[in-house]
Amino acid sequence: MWNRIVALITKELQQLLSTRRNVVMLLMPLILQLAIFPFATTLEVRNASIAILSEDQGAQAVELVQQIAAASAFAQVMAVHDQTALQQAIDGQSALLGVRIPPDFSRKVLSGEHVDLQALIDGRKSNAAQIAFSYVQQVTSEFAEGRTVQVPPAKLVVRNLYNPNLEYKWFVLPSLVAIIATIGCLLVTALSLAREREEGTFDQLLVTPLTPAYIMLGKSISGILVAMTQGGIIALAAVFLYGVPFTGPVWLLMLAMFAYSLALCGVGLLISAISTSQQQAFLGVFCFMVPSVVLSGYLAPVENMPTVLRWLSAVNPLTHFIVMSKGIFLKTYGLPETQGSLLALFAIAVVTLFAAHAVFWKQTKS
Repeated sequence: MWNRIVALITKELQQLLSTRRNVVMLLMPLILQLAIFPFATTLEVRNASIAILSEDQGAQAVELVQQIAAASAFAQVMAVHDQTALQQAIDGQSALLGVRIPPDFSRKVLSGEHVDLQALIDGRKSNAAQIAFSYVQQVTSEFAEGRTVQVPPAKLVVRNLYNPNLEYKWFVLPSLVAIIATIGCLLVTALSLAREREEGTFDQLLVTPLTPAYIMLGKSISGILVAMTQGGIIALAAVFLYGVPFTGPVWLLMLAMFAYSLALCGVGLLISAISTSQQQAFLGVFCFMVPSVVLSGYLAPVENMPTVLRWLSAVNPLTHFIVMSKGIFLKTYGLPETQGSLLALFAIAVVTLFAAHAVFWKQTKS
């Protein structure tokens, strides 16, 4: 029996790699996302433009403007001369935010009086504008502290754990391991049974000595191999190409990949079992993939979601694997920290594989 399963796995891999189109389908998402994601999917604000209306020509105002211009977040500083021009810079999206320095700024700073600055933020780009505004706040706070005569009673010193320099690649690439593995595994498993139907080999597969369970096992193993290979390539590139630290055990990352791939195989085979064509299977993968990424916590924290969406996130395999991947890469996670997510992935795998087997077995009897 095992020889037949190995033959089925070999057939699946040969069929998967038989044409250049299939090879490109597996490699292009990996190469493109590895080259683009670490640089494109970032919440850092760099090379932004800021408009400054300085109604004070004093030395203190000039120094503040120079300090804002020296911030790495702002590549272009636009000097405007009236409130209308400042508003137009925001309206025309020439500037991400604007700052107005009042005419009595230098006098009040020298006399130790309180002075307010006005900031105009482009709400159409609220996230980036808020981050840029926080940079301006930091610059003005440091400017004010340097001119405070009295020593402040307390000062908050920030230490960034696990990512001291706030390198966004350290956040993106561990998550990219999960996303790439998702694409490869879902496509391989979801298209498998649908491809058999389109090519007319589905009935031939059913008359073999293999039971539906063994057929699903053979198709699952090929998907697991593809997912773990792609995930392993991304992990190696993250460490050796992009310099992301890897602090956890390698075997634990491989175990997490296996559990995640197994859960994805159940989802992919379920999509494939209910699809009559590869086009339907591909659309099913797309319908699963997009909500899965949104609910995983990659784009927004799960804690910010409504209760119903948090429940859906709890049964989303990607949610659990992203937590483990980041923890193993950056937080020195061991088995005690990951056992909850591992058990959740194995539970999801059991449910989805059982459902896929039930649908497939019913089709073989009809």
